[in-house]
Amino acid sequence: MNTVPINRSPERPGVAGSPAYRRVLLKLSGEALMGDDAYGINRQTIDRMVTEIAGVVALGIELAVVIGGGNIFRGVAPGASGMDRATADYMGMLATVMNSLALQDALRQVGVVARVQSALKIEQVVEPYIRPKALRYLEEGKVVIFAAGTGNPFFTTDTAAALRGAEMGAEIVLKATKVDGVYTADPARDPAAVRYHRISFDDAIGRNLKVMDATAFALCRDQRLPIKVFSILKEGALARVVRGEDEGTLVHV
Repeated sequence: MNTVPINRSPERPGVAGSPAYRRVLLKLSGEALMGDDAYGINRQTIDRMVTEIAGVVALGIELAVVIGGGNIFRGVAPGASGMDRATADYMGMLATVMNSLALQDALRQVGVVARVQSALKIEQVVEPYIRPKALRYLEEGKVVIFAAGTGNPFFTTDTAAALRGAEMGAEIVLKATKVDGVYTADPARDPAAVRYHRISFDDAIGRNLKVMDATAFALCRDQRLPIKVFSILKEGALARVVRGEDEGTLVHV
């Protein structure tokens, strides 16, 4: 098994459309799966995402995915009001398992082999997280979907993405959102807001830009693991990101 550390340079433009990275960690929010629905999984939305992912896999990129659970937990959130925080977090982790299974099945339908590994042990449904096995899957060209966050309450799936990205030796964390990058202000409220093409971790902290939660952001900074924030809603954006094109915002050391 290849365990040689990967060189994490801020950005390397691909040559003639070739990929700029060998191994990446894609962070998908659960909310992105909802499409225009109030909660749950929108079939057309997940099919479009799977098409984008399949295109990246076809480029020969080793791809790991961490997915959130907000689209499912949002539907039960009113009933969880006043609930113990740890209990609510475990419910959220189970929601990510459901999303991971849905993504795995959608990938299967387009011919992409994926494996789900969960930080919580639910061995009748998915296999547990085992780092050497996950690395082997990546080397075999399989997509690895990490479910249940870190397996601990009080930690977000952003933190899980940073952690798994570091453990897998990913060259970059791709944070897929509904906004096409990091802006000087909220573009939905301020039409004069300007997108950063690239920004350092220190500048993002100094300007109080909400790229990721503080724990995830600090982990990426300390591990010198760059983050690319981009919109998963833009057609072809994921492919442009992995080819090193000017898409989204690059946060680097």
